[in-house]
Amino acid sequence: QMKKQCDQKLVIRMKTECVPCSLNLETRCPAGYTKITNGTGTPDCRYYLEIKAHVLSFPGCRHHCMKEFEQPECCQGYWGPDCMGK
Repeated sequence: QMKKQCDQKLVIRMKTECVPCSLNLETRCPAGYTKITNGTGTPDCRYYLEIKAHVLSFPGCRHHCMKEFEQPECCQGYWGPDCMGK
């Protein structure tokens, strides 16, 4: 029997908010996401502090997160919610 369902594996990547690196150890990824950086994360961003009329920019850290999921898809030549043949 021919395979009707050919699910696609998708990976979604995201980054957490930029914060002072010393505070980033505790940062968690959103529910369902896996943290792929360790420790204080990646020092590749800047965060901003407003002090009176000034906005100061500081180097910060953030974590990279990923989530894998399968997207249901029919194989070529099949269609519909039940992947019916022609």
